[in-house]
Amino acid sequence: MITLAQFKKFAPNTKYAQQWYDTLFSPQTELGGKSLLDEYQINTKPRVASFLAQCAHESGGFVFVTENLNYSASGLMRVFPKYFPTLELAKQYERNPKKIASRVYANRMGNGDEASAEGFKFRGRGILQLTGKDNYFWFGASLDLTPEQASEYLETFEGAAQSACWFWETNKLNALADAGDIKQMTKRINGGYIGLADREHHYEMAINMFGSGTRLA
Repeated sequence: MITLAQFKKFAPNTKYAQQWYDTLFSPQTELGGKSLLDEYQINTKPRVASFLAQCAHESGGFVFVTENLNYSASGLMRVFPKYFPTLELAKQYERNPKKIASRVYANRMGNGDEASAEGFKFRGRGILQLTGKDNYFWFGASLDLTPEQASEYLETFEGAAQSACWFWETNKLNALADAGDIKQMTKRINGGYIGLADREHHYEMAINMFGSGTRLA
């Protein structure tokens, strides 16, 4: 198992390294003495390294648990060209995360239309940025929570971490980790390949924390 010191080196910008480390790696009484990662069989070096790498990218190094979306007009056109094809349109939304999320995530992932603002209500949360009403519903259902209750739980250390593990298991990402397929893993998480180089960089950082062999000690 990696140490707290190693985790701090891997995620140097977070103020909450101890909390994240304890939540992910420490034995939990409610899990019968297993860690959260063990509970979801994220228990080999490639699996742990893949999980940490993807979470590090999505959360800005275990810093953010809620999607920001505070984009300038030029940023909107660069990141979301499909939704903001012109500067004139982008300027109507810039620096307004609620309006941006409501437009970008409208009419998909179980969200209502832009006017419903469900895109903002169910924007990315947790260390893997769980997004969309459908995901909130199914994650919440696994814990007997409503989507609204799940949104609050996702902003806690436990909820942010457990949602990531739930998404990982639901989308069969251990198999891709076993295969070393970071590109396909990224697409399954992101829907594309945004940040692929950074994810690969974090994977190399994470895997190098371990020695030789496959299974964790």
